[in-house]
Amino acid sequence: MPGTELNASAASLLGFLHAGEASGYELVKLAEKLIGDFWTLTRSQVYRELATLADRGLVRAGPAGPRARQPYRLTDEGRTAFAEWVTRPPGTEQIRYPLLLTIAFGSAVERERLLEFVAEHRALHESRLAGYRERVAAGGLDAYQRATLAFGLRYEQAVLEWMDELPGILAET
Repeated sequence: MPGTELNASAASLLGFLHAGEASGYELVKLAEKLIGDFWTLTRSQVYRELATLADRGLVRAGPAGPRARQPYRLTDEGRTAFAEWVTRPPGTEQIRYPLLLTIAFGSAVERERLLEFVAEHRALHESRLAGYRERVAAGGLDAYQRATLAFGLRYEQAVLEWMDELPGILAET
């Protein structure tokens, strides 16, 4: 179906299915592993998108297997729709960072409480940074995966540097 508009979540599922058929459960796990740090796909969203993609003829559902897992495979129309989507210029990013939103309204929160929030988030970012470093060290990545991880490494480093500066910045208030 040339000209078929896809949202990014549906398109990512088509992208994953280029590697071969997969069940909704497998696609959720794959999304968590490959794009979960920068793009969220919930389990309900995956199943809803798969049903829509099947209705549109972009994927074909196979017979249910063990544990009622139903495999999906990409159709020629799905390949075409994905190719059209992936070659369009991507939109600009939007930062949706709950900690940053809380800090924006920090005048309503005690400074020490804000710093507690920062400490909690710091542990998460340190863990992500360590995980990215492990994945890079393990090797076996293609150039696109390395490029994505390079961004993740730099992002986590920048967030941690910003967190280091926060006590001084917040002391100015």
